[in-house]
Amino acid sequence: MNLGFLNRLSAVLSVVPHIRKPHEPLSFRQKLKWTAIIMSLYFILFSTPAFGVNKTTLQNPVFQLLNIVFASRTGTLITVGISPIVLASIVLQFLQGAELLKIDMSNPYEKGKFQTIQKSAAIAIALVESAIFANSLPLINPSFFGIVAIQLALGAIIVIYLDETMVKYGITSGINLFIAGGVAFAIVAGTINILLVGAIGQIAQGGSSALPNAILAFGSLFFAILVMLICIYVYDIKIELPLAFSQARGVGGRLPIPFLYVSVLPVILASSLIASTTLWFSFLSGVTGQYAQIAHFIGYYQVNANGAGGGTTKALTGGILYLIAPTFNIGEPYPPPYGIGYGAYFNNLLAGVSPLYVPWGGVVYVPEWVHIITYTIVLIILCIIFGKFWVEMTGQSPKNMADQLQSVGWQIPGFRRDPRIIESILNKYIPTITVLGSIVVALLAAVANLTGAIGTGMGILLTVGIMYMVYRQLEQENVIESSGLEKYIS
Repeated sequence: MNLGFLNRLSAVLSVVPHIRKPHEPLSFRQKLKWTAIIMSLYFILFSTPAFGVNKTTLQNPVFQLLNIVFASRTGTLITVGISPIVLASIVLQFLQGAELLKIDMSNPYEKGKFQTIQKSAAIAIALVESAIFANSLPLINPSFFGIVAIQLALGAIIVIYLDETMVKYGITSGINLFIAGGVAFAIVAGTINILLVGAIGQIAQGGSSALPNAILAFGSLFFAILVMLICIYVYDIKIELPLAFSQARGVGGRLPIPFLYVSVLPVILASSLIASTTLWFSFLSGVTGQYAQIAHFIGYYQVNANGAGGGTTKALTGGILYLIAPTFNIGEPYPPPYGIGYGAYFNNLLAGVSPLYVPWGGVVYVPEWVHIITYTIVLIILCIIFGKFWVEMTGQSPKNMADQLQSVGWQIPGFRRDPRIIESILNKYIPTITVLGSIVVALLAAVANLTGAIGTGMGILLTVGIMYMVYRQLEQENVIESSGLEKYIS
């Protein structure tokens, strides 16, 4: 896909509105003000229920992991969340990685065309996913499908433009802060739920087991804090390579290579892909006749009525998709155990089974511990793939890093000034750290999910990583502004 095709495609998509960059660099205080405005608008969407959707959906734990990964809140105007942005990015990265789409991201013109195509693809995905979500949500009346789909589409498109505005006017990307905001809300809401329903509720029941059960109710909060501390520790691990400045003898520095070189991006992409796949195939619940067995083999969706509230919910409870998804076989995500009790929770993990319908007839019941292992392995593999892919796509490969260091005059002490030498040394660290870091973030996310930590282990991992990146960016912004260099930064 050459530049000529890119020009023709972007010309067709030029009607898509875009957010203009500020005419002059914004001060740190102005960026904070814009960030506050954008986050306020996001939480207005976050708190506004979609008309026509059964409001019990807002408390349905089935959608909790989707909400964390997509920075969404099912049943509100922000039901679709950042999913279209992430999926459009995944698709275009795949096309560019496969050299089907050749774009020089260092060229501002080609980069602008690429961003136009990516935003247009995100809007198209938002329209499709809004219809899918509207079909999956419990509606007050089936005739409200069109109205709900339009509301969700508008909310998703607004989120796309809020993210673009945040990138150009705020302190970081909207995706990052939207995820962190959603996790913060989940942690606060979960803590309140533990106090009111868990601890106080257990004590009110009385009996000899009241106090132990009340203490166990705080297990989710304990695991959340523990996972957060582990994440902070892991983020602080790094390797530092010595550097020397070739233009000035005696001037040197260090190149930090963090253990989590690709941060949380592999987990975001891998989790989004898994969550989106389980959502896309929810239509299999309506397949009947001769293809029903094959549909159930791919994914068995149990349709549950919502009682007096009306509508139905489709819960993935079996099939191949279930084995690779972080979903409990009672139709709930692994967390939160404060809803069903740690005893029943872990007993189900160890002794529960899920149905796997084979295409040639019959059913095999898969132990839940096999499901846990399968999900963890798939998540690790996807994180490694996306981690390596992201390093190449974002210019963080050994070759790109060597070229960047060479261009500003840095070299490795004791070696002659040659980018190939720097590349060979970086090749000893970056590929290995990329794989190991991707494995660690996948294990942290998977294991932390199994503990039932408030906000999910995935959410805590993402939030700590995002806050770490935001802190580093705020620190850099503060240095630039205090030195008076912001007017030279475009």
